[in-house]
Amino acid sequence: MWLLDINAPRALVRVLAEMGVAAETAQARGWSTLSNGDLVERAAAAGFTCLLTRDQLFAESAAQALQRVPGFAVVRLTLPQMREAEFISAFRAAWKTVPIAPRPGELVPWP
Repeated sequence: MWLLDINAPRALVRVLAEMGVAAETAQARGWSTLSNGDLVERAAAAGFTCLLTRDQLFAESAAQALQRVPGFAVVRLTLPQMREAEFISAFRAAWKTVPIAPRPGELVPWP
């Protein structure tokens, strides 16, 4: 299961489900105030395998956590800032070209 960081549109839960990927939001879990490293550790402990974030600085703060949970992956969404409907449309188009492929223990930019 994948977790969406608080900065990712919540509508991605539905979009990912359509693509066969189970996902939840950090906000729905009550994790919206956790630091990046704590979020990685909490998510991994809860059985999540991947976190999607738009945070450009996530790598710096989560690098140590990724070393402690090598089976967990972080994907940084690099699509530009836009309204939610436009973001979802851009996400779908990018997914058709290159689906997200998390790599455990790494922070991967996508697309």
